[in-house]
Order: sequence, then structure tokens, then C-alpha cells
Amino acid sequence: MKLSTLKIGMIVLMIGLVVNSCNDDQTTDQLENIQSTVTNQPECKGNKSASFDLSIANNQSCINYSYEPSSNILTLNHINTGFNCCPGKLSVYTELKGDTLKIFESEETPGCHCNCLFDLNIEVKTIPTGQYVIKVIEPYAEGQDELIFSIDLGQQISGEVCVSRDQYPWGM
Repeated sequence: MKLSTLKIGMIVLMIGLVVNSCNDDQTTDQLENIQSTVTNQPECKGNKSASFDLSIANNQSCINYSYEPSSNILTLNHINTGFNCCPGKLSVYTELKGDTLKIFESEETPGCHCNCLFDLNIEVKTIPTGQYVIKVIEPYAEGQDELIFSIDLGQQISGEVCVSRDQYPWGM
């Protein structure tokens, strides 16, 4: 059975309409992937042979941030983030939608039957000066207060934000 050129054209047009109608037109709320990297491979704070900054209590999850406007680099030091004791490589994925910057922390593999705290250094590149809501998605903080805060990188280029944690591995 041969399809005429007109029928083929109509089928292609209909498929194009269906595909196009499935795409959201996000002109003001465009989702952007922002380049981010973990700049250290920290050790579990339970490792007694390593040295750590213990000035923040282990029942706190804190972000120390600093911004360099000339290079558009936001540096985050996530103190007491929870991961598996044997996480393999730690990484982050960052996305910007409107004024909300989400930072998803992840581990390569949960290799042990325990969790512990880490100090994770993150560099977020190509983020212009402006006002943002930062939301850190921690893999083991489910059910805990969210680590979410607002910053104005045009006014305050450094600061610290903490939330309390009351379940394992925090506070141990």
C-alpha cells in the first residue's frame, strides 16, 4: 500500500504538532543547567586519623558561601552533609530555574552499612550576580528541615546558613 505525498505530509505535520504541544514554553522560567563541581574528595568525619573543622556542632548542616563577582563563581562549603561511610566519588548536579538554584548532592555507591558526616566543597560556575533561592538536596536528610536560603549576590557575597538535624548520622 503506497501513501501519497499529501498523506505523508499530513502525518509529519500531525506528529510535529503533537511533539510541539508536549514542550512547555518556559520563556520566564527557563530551566538552565549550571556547571558545578566538587572541589575536594572529603573523608568521613568518623575517621579519627583525619583533621576536620569541628567548630560547628555535628547536629548542624551548614553552608558557608562566598561569591566572586568578577568570575561569576559561587563557592559553597557544605559542613556536615550526610553520606554513606563508603560513598565512592561524591558529586553534585546543579540546575537553575528562574531564581531558584538547586544543588543535588550524590554519592557513587552506598558501599557500607553505615552513614557519616562530610565537609563538601562545591564550586558553581557561570552564575551571574543577582538574587537567588539556594536549595541543597541532601541524600540522607529526608524528613529533616530543608537547607534552603535566599541570597543577594549583588549585596552580600559571603555568609553562613545552618539547619539543625536530629537523626542519624547527625548528632552522633
